[in-house]
Amino acid sequence: MKSLDPNSSLKHWIASDLRFWREREELSLSQMGQIMGCSRHTVSNVEHARDGWNMNEDQAARLDTHLRLNGHFSRLLRYARSAHDPDWFAEYTKHEAKALEIRLYRLSLIPGLFQTPEYARALIAGTRMVEDVEAVVEERMRRREVLARNDPPLVWVVLDESVLYRLVGGSDVMRQQLTLLREASEMRSVTIQIVPQDTGYYLGLDGSFNGLTMNKGDLVFVEAPGGGRLVHGDTEVRYFGVLWAQIGASALPRNSSRDVIERALERIK
Repeated sequence: MKSLDPNSSLKHWIASDLRFWREREELSLSQMGQIMGCSRHTVSNVEHARDGWNMNEDQAARLDTHLRLNGHFSRLLRYARSAHDPDWFAEYTKHEAKALEIRLYRLSLIPGLFQTPEYARALIAGTRMVEDVEAVVEERMRRREVLARNDPPLVWVVLDESVLYRLVGGSDVMRQQLTLLREASEMRSVTIQIVPQDTGYYLGLDGSFNGLTMNKGDLVFVEAPGGGRLVHGDTEVRYFGVLWAQIGASALPRNSSRDVIERALERIK
C-alpha cells in the first residue's frame, strides 16, 4: 500500500476521507460499495488512490446524501478535477495506452510521445527536480509502445513552428529529434501539422493540451508546470474540441508541414 499524503494531493485527500468516514461508520468495503453504487473493489482502489481509479460524481453525491455531509465529497471532487496535480498525468498515461485517437497540441516543446531519449533527458535533467532522470526517461519511452500496437491509435499532432527551432540539448540532439519527427510524419496512423511562425496571434498561444478518444468518450489533459489536470466533464471537453479545430485551422496541411520539418533540419549546423 502506498502512503497517502492528503496535504499535497486532492486525490489522496478524497481517498483518506473516504476511508475515514467508512471506518467511522463501521462499514465494510461491500457496505460502502452499496452506498456508492459500486463494487467493494472500487471502494478499495479509491481508498488506496490507485492509478486509474477515481470517485465519480454519482458516487460522491450518494456518499454526501447517505452520510449527510452537505456536499463534502462533491466539492472535493470538483476541486480535484479543476486543480493541477501530478497525479492526473499518471492517470492520463493509463488512458493514453488504450486510446482510439490521440490529439496533441504543443506550443513550446516536442510532445513526449515523439521525443528521443536524448531530447527527453535534456528536458528532464534541466528541471533539476528529478532524482532518477534515467527512470523517468525510460518511462517516457515506454509510452511510445502505443504507436506499435496491432491496432495503433490515430494520432494528430499540431506544433507551433517555434518548437522546431528550440535547440533542446544542442544541435546533435535536436537533429536526431527532428529526424524522428520527420519519420513519424510518414507513419500511416500519424498526422503532424505545423502552425507557421508568421501566423501571428492564434488561439493555441494560450497553452498546450492533449485530447484522447476512448471507447466511452473523450478526455483532455491540460499541461501546467509541475503537473496538470485531467478534464472529464462534457462541457469542458467540448470546449477543447472546438479549440482543437480552431488551432488546426491555422496549421499547414500534412505535406507542407513535412517540408517545414525538413527545412528546420537543414538549418541545424
